[in-house]
Amino acid sequence: MSEAVHATTATPPPPTVALGIAFAGDPAYDEATAVYNLAGPAHPAAAVTTTSVADVQAAIGYAAARGQGVRVHTTGHSAAAATPMDGAVLIRPILRGGVEIDAERRLAHIPAGRSWNEVVHAAAPHGLVAAHGTSGTVGAVGYLLHGGVSLYGRKLGLAANHVRAIELVTAEGRLRRVSLTQDPELFWALRGGGGGLGVVTAVELALFPVAELVTGAAFWSWAHAEAVVEAWYDWTLRAPEEVSTSLRVMNLPDLPMIPPMLKGGPVVCMAGVALGAGHARELLAPLRAVGEPVLDTWQAAGPETVPEVHMDPDEPGTFIGDHFLLSEPGREGIAAFLRTTGPGSGSPLIVAELRQLGGRMAVADPSGGALNHFDERFAYMGAGVPELRGTPAEIIGHCDTMRAALRPWDTRRTAPGFVKGLDRPRAHLSEDDILAIERVRARVDPDGLFRGDAMPETMNREMS
Repeated sequence: MSEAVHATTATPPPPTVALGIAFAGDPAYDEATAVYNLAGPAHPAAAVTTTSVADVQAAIGYAAARGQGVRVHTTGHSAAAATPMDGAVLIRPILRGGVEIDAERRLAHIPAGRSWNEVVHAAAPHGLVAAHGTSGTVGAVGYLLHGGVSLYGRKLGLAANHVRAIELVTAEGRLRRVSLTQDPELFWALRGGGGGLGVVTAVELALFPVAELVTGAAFWSWAHAEAVVEAWYDWTLRAPEEVSTSLRVMNLPDLPMIPPMLKGGPVVCMAGVALGAGHARELLAPLRAVGEPVLDTWQAAGPETVPEVHMDPDEPGTFIGDHFLLSEPGREGIAAFLRTTGPGSGSPLIVAELRQLGGRMAVADPSGGALNHFDERFAYMGAGVPELRGTPAEIIGHCDTMRAALRPWDTRRTAPGFVKGLDRPRAHLSEDDILAIERVRARVDPDGLFRGDAMPETMNREMS
């Protein structure tokens, strides 16, 4: 494991041409500004890919000397939810060094820029798992700073609750290591507080042993949709915390990589993770009894299989959609979800999903961060791809239709990592928490160098 980082690191070196600051038209600019979600292209005044802490310090110094704000991203999965970067210097931290596993202490040291695939494959040989999400290409650090709804979440709680330490460079160019015992206020604000606090260069994350894991996805034709969804919903009312699932209506395009049985109309998919074969049987038996799936990949597997079960696309694309958190919908809400996604609904969405929450994700963690639990029962997410089906206006219009259909159960709250667009309603913190985070921002960044990098819903306009 890396040596401890002290809060009194030397003043950063002056920026030089060797830093690699790039401008529009330069291939290095294109590399640094590349995003996964092409619906949110990044157009900063300048950009740099940093591979060391010294590079990060120099880039911050470069921006500060010129009176420019600093923005941060790595993979750009949440690019469509980011505010414009006009006039700013964008730092893309892809730090050298791989994921380090301390198997005895069950800890992972994860440098900025490392993906969940890298973390999963580093931990799996030790029989350990991290509280990662559904896509292995997502950057681990950004996911954790956004709270993190994991496929192990009902057993482990929000992923950010398992961050043990964070290393970051703040506005004055100092490298800090924060934890429950080292600047706990900053450590609290970093975990789910919405950013605008510095450039995170690494996190230390707790890992967990897994003895028996069953994972996969099962797909049914639309003829079985109502019965499958009702059986799944009834199971969620008594579900053990050892199982985390999602229910998706998928209307997949006719592309070579899509299995043929999933083309030609909407299918219903139930995917997830069960920590134990008995729990998996209790989940799957009533669903399989409804009708035979057209494809069923549920099986005992190793942790390295889990990031693949959701079939999230690896390549960049234009993803337009919406997200919000739901209270208990009952059969009425589940029926509304189906009516607005199936045949006859006119939906241009490629996927509409209900992600199961609850379990330990509903339990407040007294040592957690600004976001440490969700009271809601489900997370709704829906997305379309205009290159494949529908115009951007048609996709957004159907997102509004879906929001109206589910309005009785919409809590007006969101999970930061699921937000699909800058113009969509979004909120996850109380006003008291926002004020507390703003006080931390004012302390560590009094000149507001990183203020443009904060999520708008976590800012108090009176303090701007």
